[in-house]
Amino acid sequence: MTALPSTPMQRMNSSTTGSFNEVDDEHSPLVSGQSSPRTRLVWQMSQSNAYLIPDANDGNPARPRSSNRTLGTFAGVFCPVALSMFSTLLFLRAGFVVGQAGILEIMLQLVLAYFILMMTVLSICAISTNGAVEGGGAYYMISRALGPEFGGSIGFLFFVANILACGLYVTGFVEAVLDSFGPKGSMISDGGAYLPLDDKEWYKYLYSSVVLFFCLAICMIGGSMFAKTLIVIFMITVVCTLSVYISIFAKSERKLIQNPRIDMLDKRNESCANHTFYTGLSGTTFKDNFYEQYGRDYITHDKMDFATVFSILFSSVTGILNGANMSGELKDPSKAIPKGTLSAVTFTFGTYFILMVLVGASCDRCLLLNDYLFLQSINLWKPFILIGIFAATLSAALGNLIGASRILQALANDELFWFVLRPATKVTRGGNPYIAVLISWFLVQIVLLVGSLNAIAPAASVFFLLSYAAVNLACLALELASAPNFRPTFNIFTWHTCVLGMIGSMVMCFLVSAMYSSIAIIVMLLLVILLHFKSVPSEWGSISQALIFHQVRKYLLMLDPRKAHIKYWRPQILLMVAHPRQACELIHFINDIKKGGLFIVGHVKIGSLDKFDYDPVQTEYPQWMSLIDKLKVKAFAELTLANTVSEGLAHLIRLSGLGGMKPNTVCLGFYDDSKPVDSLVKCMRRKRRFFSSEEINSSNDVDMMFDNLPIRSERSHKHQSPSDYVKMIYDSLKLQKNVCICRHFNQLDKSIILKSTTEYYIDVWPLNLFRPYTASIFDDTCLFMLQLACILDMVPGWKSKTYLRVMLCTNNEGVAGKNVETKLDKVLKTFRIPAKIQPISLDLGESYKDLSEDEDHQMTLYKSIPEHIVQKINTRIKECSKKTAVTFMYLPRPPQDTTGQLEYLLSLTALTNDLPPTVLVHGLNPVISTTL
Repeated sequence: MTALPSTPMQRMNSSTTGSFNEVDDEHSPLVSGQSSPRTRLVWQMSQSNAYLIPDANDGNPARPRSSNRTLGTFAGVFCPVALSMFSTLLFLRAGFVVGQAGILEIMLQLVLAYFILMMTVLSICAISTNGAVEGGGAYYMISRALGPEFGGSIGFLFFVANILACGLYVTGFVEAVLDSFGPKGSMISDGGAYLPLDDKEWYKYLYSSVVLFFCLAICMIGGSMFAKTLIVIFMITVVCTLSVYISIFAKSERKLIQNPRIDMLDKRNESCANHTFYTGLSGTTFKDNFYEQYGRDYITHDKMDFATVFSILFSSVTGILNGANMSGELKDPSKAIPKGTLSAVTFTFGTYFILMVLVGASCDRCLLLNDYLFLQSINLWKPFILIGIFAATLSAALGNLIGASRILQALANDELFWFVLRPATKVTRGGNPYIAVLISWFLVQIVLLVGSLNAIAPAASVFFLLSYAAVNLACLALELASAPNFRPTFNIFTWHTCVLGMIGSMVMCFLVSAMYSSIAIIVMLLLVILLHFKSVPSEWGSISQALIFHQVRKYLLMLDPRKAHIKYWRPQILLMVAHPRQACELIHFINDIKKGGLFIVGHVKIGSLDKFDYDPVQTEYPQWMSLIDKLKVKAFAELTLANTVSEGLAHLIRLSGLGGMKPNTVCLGFYDDSKPVDSLVKCMRRKRRFFSSEEINSSNDVDMMFDNLPIRSERSHKHQSPSDYVKMIYDSLKLQKNVCICRHFNQLDKSIILKSTTEYYIDVWPLNLFRPYTASIFDDTCLFMLQLACILDMVPGWKSKTYLRVMLCTNNEGVAGKNVETKLDKVLKTFRIPAKIQPISLDLGESYKDLSEDEDHQMTLYKSIPEHIVQKINTRIKECSKKTAVTFMYLPRPPQDTTGQLEYLLSLTALTNDLPPTVLVHGLNPVISTTL
């Protein structure tokens, strides 16, 4: 017996012997439709077992092999996340936010900010442990959960966020350099300048470009060099942070701190100019700094408040996805991302908490408010702080530059934006996407032209926060969909945490900058629309389908057919189609009269399952669905296999639909010898969809697309006899379904009606024309005809170009006289049907006066009448139908005997010859209500 492998995998029982290693993704029946085109599966077979094992390399040259996944949890996730969350806040803004908000409020703000971050981290951990995570980090997770439209748009925003953040941290690095070594720099004792700064803006841009080029050099070497660099930078940052803690405990004497930039202080803060003291750890200082005292920023002179300080704090810690960005180079992303991210968030929170308490208890408020670099003055060795600033900002810039390149590479690999991003797929032998790195570097160079950290920060924060909101939305959708395959190994989350994280991120977006938030959301929506119209082919799966299934199932269970009421009746139609390419006009017409109801296109394939090695229905079903998509109708396709058409019809009537959504009306085409015409070509030559490359020029193109749906040949044998066809009508009525028989709809050209400047009519003949003297009786069939005609008249297009007309039939002696017209007018007003009554004289002569006493009770039945009478009625109808778009006529119940059935069909044929598109209707139940 073959030993089972120890790793989890999908198992299939097989009796086939032998083995083979590779399966063609595109042609294998085992893989097709079940996996991503970028997932290669190895098929190992033995005498009793077979397994599907994900291969290490998916065959895509743009992706690194598994041997290039060299980063562990600490180097690949913990260090990038921790350093990005330190960024500018740790050494440059910690004292400022404490001085403005006070110890109490800043602790509350810190807890609130990290609460929002933690909720998002929980969502990241859940998604990343639910399957194999490839390159692209957050983009990969969002796109595979929400689908290509939202995934592509959010991926683009996340790429922009990393570009902006890289420019932000490079600018912060240069500002720290200039504040230390520029004019009046904190490291210059004599007031001179080590760095030339004659033209401040351009020199600043030059220094920024040099720093960015250094980052580019590291990123071009690859992820391994980046990780090694970050480990060194992280250790330096930790040492510099510890130096602050040690200095505060070691230096306990009160000391006046001189501010070299005193001339930059706001006039309102000049009272603090000579009172910026370091007090050492002091209960009095802690008490003085405990509550808020919002003032003005001594650089920008802007008034600070809770929202502004919170924005500064929050925008400095938006780096929780930097570890996920390295997913393509992590040895085990599903383990590294949750462990590394949670550890980094916990570590940075503790660091900030301790630092802010120590700073608030040792420095008076004037010092905190008026000197960003005060930590240099209180440190045992001033360069420690400068080194810490350089390390934190440079590492954050490195993390965002390499993160942006990985996101760009993932977007390019997925081909969401056509050929535009194709160069970004190119990689070195080691798997480093050097073109994506160069593109990212170039875009950051453009961002550096802004030149101000404060100007870049709000935009970067907003784009990051939108990405966080999308991650929470993706996790929420997966949780709510309750899909069996959503089984993350990290389970410390619920839908409540997802909602809190999403709401928190969106609130912070608008709190940081309402303008940038609005712009980002508009850009995102435009990209969603663009990608939707592009019709991105994807086998990732879309969460929308899972959510729709979940909700539809729930509401179908709530839709109880026993509670149905006539007030809310609507047509739910099963349209039987033998040759769909010849029935496009009819399919469109039924789509117009369904009035938001169920519309099923049914088809019966003749045969027995015993004669096939497979299910022939399943091979045709995708083309029927494609046909419905091309026709742009809101319908379902239902196919069945049966020995006869009538047997298949019974299957579909009984089994199509679900729960309270079952068809109540059966529509059939007419049984005649009309010449088959391929109407699908005409329908598909309409204006093609925006961004679609599909173009239909001939019937050959349609034959290639729908090879399983050929048109009927004139010489082909019909699958049913006239008696069988009439029996289908009889069986449908027997199964308590309304019946509509449609004829001449190949003549219906709706576009002509809509473009016409003249008026057309929708005619209703509410009487059994085989019993014409029943014109004064309005049974359920008459009301059903009126309802369908009224629905058609309510459809946009038909409503503006057609008028509803009810034909009132009389004879020469006025049997249906003025009182019948008054009765009909009252019926129309009672049922709120805006129709015009048109009196018509059939003039049938003396041959058809003799009616039985129980005629009224026989109105629904067919009665044999002479052929010349039928032709005379047909001629009269044609005279009245010169401007008629559609005619609704009474369909009598067919006889049961075979001879009567053939005569019945011939009479219907004679009655409807050469008429406009005609619907013969038979209704069984009331469908119109007068109640509120």
